[in-house]
This record gives sequence, structure tokens and C-alpha cells, in this order.
Amino acid sequence: MKSTTEANHITRIKRAELLSSVGAGVLGGGLTLLVAQVLAPYAIPILLIGLLGHAFGMFQKHQLEQQGTSVRIWWMEALYWFCWLILVVLLTIIAIRQF
Repeated sequence: MKSTTEANHITRIKRAELLSSVGAGVLGGGLTLLVAQVLAPYAIPILLIGLLGHAFGMFQKHQLEQQGTSVRIWWMEALYWFCWLILVVLLTIIAIRQF
């Protein structure tokens, strides 16, 4: 069984990972805004590649965490499923706009 100190450390790592991911997303959004006109024709392929990459990585990490002895944090589980919901909504919006 893990000590409370180790569990707190893992929790802090998860929070840092989340902040890093959100920061990377915001950075990517800002960079895209700077070159929006150049990238506009490639918007849908870029979105789909990013969406699929994120979904696969998120799924793989979740599976690995379930196999290991990692402490499961309720808000990380909630964010995981909320993210899947957002990805489905985003795919639906992309599909509707294309047809």
C-alpha cells in the first residue's frame, strides 16, 4: 500500500501534467491564431489528427493506469470521461459542417 506522502506526490504530478497539457493546448491555439490564414485550408485535417492523437494517448494512459497500482483520483476520472464527451461533440460538429 502506498503511503499518504507518495499518494500526495502522485496527485501533484497529475495536476502538473494537466496544467502542462492545458498550457500546450493554449499555446497551440495562440500559434494557430498567428498563422490562421496560412493554415485555414488544412484546419479539418489538423483538427482530426490532433483529436485522434489525443484520444489514443488519453485511452492508452488510462489503460496503463488501470493496470498499474496508481492511485485513482476522482477528478481525473471525471476529466477523462468529460474529455471523451467533448471529443464526440467536436467530431459531431466537424461532421455536420462538412456535409
